[in-house]
Amino acid sequence: MNLKKATSQRISNLCAERNITINHLAESSTIPPSTLRDIINCNVENPSSMVIFQICKTLKIKMKDFYDSELFDEIDD
Repeated sequence: MNLKKATSQRISNLCAERNITINHLAESSTIPPSTLRDIINCNVENPSSMVIFQICKTLKIKMKDFYDSELFDEIDD
């Protein structure tokens, strides 16, 4: 799996766990919905750490917890 897909999947999984939509996450985190949709659709090569930070802050998790997922264990190019 590549980093784009792992990031997309992780955000989707976290939203599903909390029973919130991607749009709700975008609104709550002040990330433009189009930016978050682009990340989810793997149209962003490298999401900024600030975007990931905003997601984590909104979901009340630490960044290390965001990346502490088996999705990131076997990243390829």
